Amino acid sequence: MLPLLTASQIREADAYTIAHEPVASIDLMERASKAFVGWFVNHFPDQKQAISVYCGTGNNGGDGLAIARMLDDHQYKKLNVKIARFSDNATVDFNINLKRLQQTGIPISEIGKGETLQVDDNEVIIDALVGSGLNKPLTGDYRRLVNYINDLKRIVVAVDVPTGLFTDGEVPTDAVVLKAELVITFQAPKINFLLPESGPYIKCWEAVNIGIDEKFVQSLNSPYQAVEEKDIRKMLKPRQRFSNKGTYGHALIIAGRPETMGAALLSASACAYAGSGLTTACVPQTGLIALNSYMPEIMAIIRNGSEPHAISWDNFNSIAIGPGLGQDADALALLTDVLINCKKPVVIDADALNLLSAHKELWSEIPGNSILTPHMKEFDRLFGEHENWWRRMQTGIQKAKEYQLYILLKNDYTLVITPQGKIFFNITSNPAMASGGMGDVLTGIIASLLAQRYSPQEACIVAAYIHGKAGDELALPNRMNVALPSQVAARLPFTIAKLMA
Repeated sequence: MLPLLTASQIREADAYTIAHEPVASIDLMERASKAFVGWFVNHFPDQKQAISVYCGTGNNGGDGLAIARMLDDHQYKKLNVKIARFSDNATVDFNINLKRLQQTGIPISEIGKGETLQVDDNEVIIDALVGSGLNKPLTGDYRRLVNYINDLKRIVVAVDVPTGLFTDGEVPTDAVVLKAELVITFQAPKINFLLPESGPYIKCWEAVNIGIDEKFVQSLNSPYQAVEEKDIRKMLKPRQRFSNKGTYGHALIIAGRPETMGAALLSASACAYAGSGLTTACVPQTGLIALNSYMPEIMAIIRNGSEPHAISWDNFNSIAIGPGLGQDADALALLTDVLINCKKPVVIDADALNLLSAHKELWSEIPGNSILTPHMKEFDRLFGEHENWWRRMQTGIQKAKEYQLYILLKNDYTLVITPQGKIFFNITSNPAMASGGMGDVLTGIIASLLAQRYSPQEACIVAAYIHGKAGDELALPNRMNVALPSQVAARLPFTIAKLMA
């Protein structure tokens, strides 16, 4: 896993690396700037493009000065540097890099307090004004300058962090942030890059390694972790010779009404495609023909309205409930039956989540280590309204601990929140997957992995990853605007095979 650090932890890691590698802080800055430039020249190979580098007088500005010097070495000759001199303070490394830059002949100008901002016609702007040390919203001259640059509507490439964006914590609703086409960030993405509040300000980001001491970073034991492909490769369980359908478990998907059978079909098919040895769908009588036509490999248990359900819960290695189930009395009775009688972790999704939010008395019946899979609105119905995603994350940590369950909170970067207070961010998926039924597929994958005897934590992490990865493999190479849930489900065996290769 890749630890995601808060601003204070980033400073700790920098200081530790400087002291124990050892490396001078100016040389670490040089290393970071070189990593930035290496990525920048690949994305912007036109050396004739006019580039403005806006620098503050802190270490982020020092990075900007070094970057300008290195771009000059790469024969980018239409460079100019603008220093925002809004205070008398400047870091030692900023001043060292300023002296180095002054020897290159690159045009350097300064913007003083309250000065009129000059017209800037350059096509690309590198933002090195304020970095990860920001701890309060921009005001005064910085706020005015950021608004000015935003109004230019140029291509902005931010150094480490867009000016004005907090790396962690709550992002004020009225924050002024420099909008970046690309952020080239150091070592790892910042936590807030992975939350929707960053959406208006960051089109895309890339993390570049600058050689921060990895053992020390791991020792900080950050509760926030990004899942990497190598983690999934370690978790996946290859199929062995002399195994059979019983080896890979039996999953039960309780889903669907006559008018929402699609949810049941998507969830059950994803369960089968993800490798469950046996998959049974508990569906209404009217959905049986659709089920048999859609995927004959799936077995059925028929629901007949309010008639008692004769289900032998112990026959199943995993149970998922909720997609398209409805919220009427029959659905409530079925959910209650599952929670009271099932002793294994249950995957609870969609309508089952809405029933939980309306019937708090059921919470005490949820088996330990069960998995809730809400999207944002379902999460807020369960736990109350939240003003922002940072607060939503903190509530998730609290509730996962309180109820001893896992919360898979769906998002661009889906969060897996554990009873131990960890949050694992999934980094696969893409906007083409924003389609009704995609969550039903994810629920089926989780149920399938539980049936195959993955732990609840592994099931959540692996399911989110392969779900998004299948969508990426469909949409990105083919430039698909939409990848349908059924396509993602059918892609799963190929995605899993590639990860196991």
